[in-house]
Amino acid sequence: MKVIFEENTAIEKRVVKVVTHPEERSKWDRIQKAICESETQLTVIHAKNNRNIQIQLSSVVAFESEDRMCCVRVISGERYLLHKRLKFVEEDLDDVHFVKINNQTIINTRYIIAFSATEHARIKVDLSDSSSYFVSRFYIKNFRGKLS
Repeated sequence: MKVIFEENTAIEKRVVKVVTHPEERSKWDRIQKAICESETQLTVIHAKNNRNIQIQLSSVVAFESEDRMCCVRVISGERYLLHKRLKFVEEDLDDVHFVKINNQTIINTRYIIAFSATEHARIKVDLSDSSSYFVSRFYIKNFRGKLS
């Protein structure tokens, strides 16, 4: 199979248009599955040996600000470092599942198991790895928008 890539600024970001011959229609499901399963990789620093490793973006539970770097927590409980500030991580993330909940944290909404209102108009978010975070008042509107 020959693959041709074209750019089109009229198409929304995160949309792929595939054009095929009508006889290739039976392969559309496999093509869609292959494109959807392609996983974004993230290069992070393993703190124990200072080596760069690649992890899947979908395995990331949270990005936490650590001075001029970020701590990356994955679902297995491991922690890595990312040599970027949190504001640049937020700009680079084009995954719809990540939301900034306060000035120090971006979480993956796939791992939210519960959230509840707390004192001072904040929201407590419980994640599937037994961690919890607070959504500050400034980010509540954005948080609600991502979950709806």
